Amino acid sequence: MTVRMEDLAREIVRLQTELDREIERRRKALGWSLKEHLVQFEHGVVAEQRRLRTGATLFLARSSLGTIVTAPVIYSMIIPLVLLDLWVTLYQAICFRVYGISRVRRSAYIAFDRGRLAYLNWIEALNCIYCGYGNGVIAYAREVSSRTEQYWCPIKHAVRITDPHQRYYDFLEFGDAEGYRARLDSFRALLREPDAATPASDRDDRPRTPTDNC
Repeated sequence: MTVRMEDLAREIVRLQTELDREIERRRKALGWSLKEHLVQFEHGVVAEQRRLRTGATLFLARSSLGTIVTAPVIYSMIIPLVLLDLWVTLYQAICFRVYGISRVRRSAYIAFDRGRLAYLNWIEALNCIYCGYGNGVIAYAREVSSRTEQYWCPIKHAVRITDPHQRYYDFLEFGDAEGYRARLDSFRALLREPDAATPASDRDDRPRTPTDNC
């Protein structure tokens, strides 16, 4: 990267740190904290959440016909999602071992913590579990794919890419033939080091199982 790009990357890290601090302040304001991947609520918070819960029967009564009719279509996506989950896991278990690429921790992307929030009825909790799984699988597959791309083709596109994966910013510039020949092995070597192969978004700092401490 150029000096300017390195400066921008450092600024991104600084802003991410500031965002993390603001998120932590917001957590405290809502009465919960995260300790060793477990959510802990302040005394009385869960009781207040239960008071605000809408029963499943009333929830369904308030739902539009379109919502109810499209629900089976939405949930039918579970089939390709499970297949993708299984196939990506099998893919990296075989191919990453062969090429010496550090494997992606699936648990860092898929979490089911929201389903136990006291202010959600069982339908809302199921929706949250489903969405968490679906988006987690997509993120997990994206990270596996990004490591594959770094190994085989760490080159930026000539056209602008919307929301590229984290590794993309470090890739070689389009048309940098000398850089490609000189640095391809170093890009691959990074993938063999677990710490270097893990971007900030892959850190396991999310809650796993909420617990009621009230």
